[in-house]
Amino acid sequence: MNLKTLLLTATAGWLSHTAAFAQSIELVNPIMTGFYPDPSIVKVGPDYYLVNSTFSYFPGIPVMHSRDLKNWQQVGNVISRPSQMNFLGDRMTRGLFAPAIEYHNGTYYVTCTLIDHKGNFVVTAKNPAGPWSDPTFLPEVRGIDPSLYFEGDKAYVIYNSDPPGTPLYSGHRSIKIIELNPQTLQTVGEAKIVVNGGVDLSKKPVWIEGPHLMKRNDWYYLYAAEGGTSVNHTEVVFRSKAPLGPFVPYEKNPILSQRELPKDRKDPITSAGHAQFVEGPDGKTYAIFLAVRPYEDNYYNTGRETFIVPVEWKDEWPMMNPGPNGVQYSYKANFPEVKQPGARPQNGNFAYTLTFEKQLDPALLFLRTVDSSNFSLGKAKGLTLKLKPETVAETGNPAFIGKRQQHMYCTTETELTFAPKAANEKAGLVVFQDEKHFYYLCKSVESGKPMLQLFKSTADEKQPELLAQAPLKSATASVQLRIKAAGDTYGFDFSENGKTWTVLKDKVDGKFLSTQVAGGFIGCLFGMYATSSGQPTTNTASFKYLKYAGNDPVYKK
Repeated sequence: MNLKTLLLTATAGWLSHTAAFAQSIELVNPIMTGFYPDPSIVKVGPDYYLVNSTFSYFPGIPVMHSRDLKNWQQVGNVISRPSQMNFLGDRMTRGLFAPAIEYHNGTYYVTCTLIDHKGNFVVTAKNPAGPWSDPTFLPEVRGIDPSLYFEGDKAYVIYNSDPPGTPLYSGHRSIKIIELNPQTLQTVGEAKIVVNGGVDLSKKPVWIEGPHLMKRNDWYYLYAAEGGTSVNHTEVVFRSKAPLGPFVPYEKNPILSQRELPKDRKDPITSAGHAQFVEGPDGKTYAIFLAVRPYEDNYYNTGRETFIVPVEWKDEWPMMNPGPNGVQYSYKANFPEVKQPGARPQNGNFAYTLTFEKQLDPALLFLRTVDSSNFSLGKAKGLTLKLKPETVAETGNPAFIGKRQQHMYCTTETELTFAPKAANEKAGLVVFQDEKHFYYLCKSVESGKPMLQLFKSTADEKQPELLAQAPLKSATASVQLRIKAAGDTYGFDFSENGKTWTVLKDKVDGKFLSTQVAGGFIGCLFGMYATSSGQPTTNTASFKYLKYAGNDPVYKK
């Protein structure tokens, strides 16, 4: 080999190495921070669409778009009209469970469960941004977590259901498949049990759920969560030569689990499962799934979040490859990053300010339905809420608009303009887990004098506990409010001049707002909230902006 050939070879190698390096991306976990549980994903050409559970929040089922699995922009919501459905009267942790998104012949499909009511349904759209159709309920699909699989002209619904006959133990469930006519959205024939109990019925596996069916080469893969959605959550896989089985479990199940890892490890990621496979921009397989980031034991306030790991295929079986110490906080991949102009960051530490001049950010949430007549937007005042008699301790639709708590360590601020006329009128910021677990930092009056107050919810919805209060100089001047989250504590501050801040109360118990204490499946929200506590009123409260900043130590390394 002469010198010229050697130089050319070296240059080509250097260029290919440089190109590969230039094409690398760091996928930061969770890819969707905060309360984004039960993820489902579909790839359509170069585009990825992701949906998550929203339980009794409205709008329901956000639709996120990405081209690189890292940068996500919300393009719409599946349940965006009160005429589609509302969740009035439901507790916040009920409502919509585990949506799944699919695409076939120019149509997008989302299947989901409306728990406690009509059960499973399907909606369709030509554009994932919406509008989505009204729901078509599937009365023959009895269970939860439906997903769709298309093959030729046929479609199948795969779902968690009752076991055959009498349950053998608590948590004994099955996976069933039933055919669906994709034109009429009606089921065809009888449902068939394809998995009874789980991987090994003799070991009494619990809560086989969140199933998906896919075909790769000559095999059909049925994969699902097992072990319940808490610390014993895992993902398992079966395969067959036919879409209706018989399915054989993988001898190396589970294919994803964090439950064997040391309890005292630093910055733990736990409860991993409810996964779905997707082809990455590099042609390799990735899994998106839910997991949580506890600050201690099983205490977390950020809800179940959406994570990603690479998947390796061995002997035609998929095995998630999270690394030697479980799911990592980041993975390198060899494909280009594709940022989306105007998209809000969703992973790592980030900060932004929401203003309310023209429209609400699509990620903002209401309780159970939307009452568009109850708020207005404008450059001068921002978001103006009419006080409602309803409170967040009840199961109606109070004057509340919130955003997810997306970090263990974060601050949320607003500027409030509000002149309370009586002690029952209150407006401010609430950090909200559910109807019985929240803290409310609000402006009100006490003995006719303006006061800033901090309340903690109690079992009695009409009698919250007053934790602290401080007099305000003016009944009419604006006041700045700030809530600081720091793992297992929250701090509540205020300012009357926008410069100097006063601590109203610090180190308030954060575990009270954890899922471990509250139960249920949802994460905390920071909400702008105004109530007249059961009394009629015509008063309003205005919020100039909502400022949020995440500051988790794990991302500073």
